[in-house]
Amino acid sequence: MRSHSRRDAIKTLTSAAAALIAPPALAQGARPQRFTSRELVDNGHQFFGTVSRGLASVVEEATRRWGQPNAYILGQEASGAFVAGLRFGEGVMYTRNAGDQRLYWQGPSLGFDAGVDGARTMMLVYNLPSRDGIYRRFGGVDGSAYLIGGFGFTALTADDVVVVPIRAGLGARLGVNLGYLKFTNSSTWNPF
Repeated sequence: MRSHSRRDAIKTLTSAAAALIAPPALAQGARPQRFTSRELVDNGHQFFGTVSRGLASVVEEATRRWGQPNAYILGQEASGAFVAGLRFGEGVMYTRNAGDQRLYWQGPSLGFDAGVDGARTMMLVYNLPSRDGIYRRFGGVDGSAYLIGGFGFTALTADDVVVVPIRAGLGARLGVNLGYLKFTNSSTWNPF
């Protein structure tokens, strides 16, 4: 009998996301160039599909607060919590001039939070110094309140780099929590 890994569980969802954007020429070690709000909204609409009605306003609010991102991530994730929670995801990070790369994220949370959800996720990345600058922990506060489905965003930070996950998901979730996401270049079940 074949053992199913985390990667197998969400592989079919990520293959569609990876095919959405043609890879640009690689410039290893270069600071990624910025994306416009229009480019982000267009790619987000393709990725999120019919649940993306609120995407334009979320992207506009994020660019109003933090400016134009120099990378973004398209992927999917699953999470669950009852006071303590866990989140696991995988996707592809896109940059304009530094190349694209597959990455994974995982992290714990703690707070007044209960429920489970699965989400398609677009993360806007601001002030990324290089492609490898994403491999660290980004902490922040997250809140959710939905039954069946929802759409929202939060901000996570580490040093000067800001990651803004925008999630469109299914499930039932209510609460607020404090946690972090750790980005890695390989799949792991260890959220710490």
